Amino acid sequence: MTAFAPSAMTALIDLSVRYDLAESTCPPLNLGDLADAATLAAVPLGYGTSRGDARLRALIAADTGVDAEQVLVTVGAIEAMFLLAQATCAPGDRVLLATPCFPPARTVPEGLGARVDVVPLSFDDGYRLPLDRISAELDPRTRLVSLASPQNPSGVRFTEQELRTLLATVRERAPDAVVLVDETYRESTYGDVATPRSAATLSPQLVTCSSVSKAHGAPGLRLGWLTTTNTALYDQLREAKFLTTIACSTVDEFLAAQVLRQRNEILAPRAKRLREALDELLQWTRDQPVEIVLPDGGALCCLRLPTDRFTDDAVRTFYARLAERDTRVAPGSWFGEDDRVFRLGFGHLSASDFSAALERLADALTASS
Repeated sequence: MTAFAPSAMTALIDLSVRYDLAESTCPPLNLGDLADAATLAAVPLGYGTSRGDARLRALIAADTGVDAEQVLVTVGAIEAMFLLAQATCAPGDRVLLATPCFPPARTVPEGLGARVDVVPLSFDDGYRLPLDRISAELDPRTRLVSLASPQNPSGVRFTEQELRTLLATVRERAPDAVVLVDETYRESTYGDVATPRSAATLSPQLVTCSSVSKAHGAPGLRLGWLTTTNTALYDQLREAKFLTTIACSTVDEFLAAQVLRQRNEILAPRAKRLREALDELLQWTRDQPVEIVLPDGGALCCLRLPTDRFTDDAVRTFYARLAERDTRVAPGSWFGEDDRVFRLGFGHLSASDFSAALERLADALTASS
């Protein structure tokens, strides 16, 4: 039942359900949380710059540890991924991808004609980075190595030592490759846990991307960024951005800066709620016929329907029964994983709706096993 079916993810945007456990974000901010009408009225609607607003880049730089001149503002993290693939991959070049993953990490380089070498991470191994298998797949023709930390869909974070070992292996076996670390969920933490530092300064061979979509709850701004300490690569990426989207929306850049100025006030209550919701979920799993990989960050995690309780037909029945209850989760095939695995988002719904959604999920499990 393993497949890669990212096209089905359009349902997240196009179709709504009462209890949406497929969502991977925290609750969205409102425009009034960021600026009053008079402040917005003064925002000019001219072209921005290809680099992005200087004040916004300074805020991003201060958090990631790089210089403002090493930050490129993009239309969401997805444009950062596209620009990097475009800059590094020609038809026939190789890309190494750790899965399960956010679908564009695969579809973008494939669309550019690159060969994608997939290294599946294992639910049974807690989705840790299989450095030996990655080393075996690397090749002098590899131009891009792509992974996320914390991952989407599992929420598992790689340690700094794992990333350093990966970088050393890439330097040895694929010296012309760039390593992309998607850090979209880095600032999405639990309770009083401190935000881990960015990987942005680990190596000139490494590029990070992120956005205000997930941890901060502002996906409607479509505002992201990438960082690189490689000057030549930065110039290439900035030129590519200018030749495609020219610049980001000046309104989005202004509002994103407002978000980052209020970072602590926005993130603290979300971290508290994520801790509460994750604790509730872990308690719930103790009485349910499911397995779980404990996430390190993000409003999401992976659960699995075990083979000793669910036949393949029962897995399909589970999704049908869940739909009947106006509830959904994100099936593994969206991310290149078996549909026995599903992503569950625990940060989007209110506390009462989350509890109600878990009740419906339990009902669907009982009706299917």
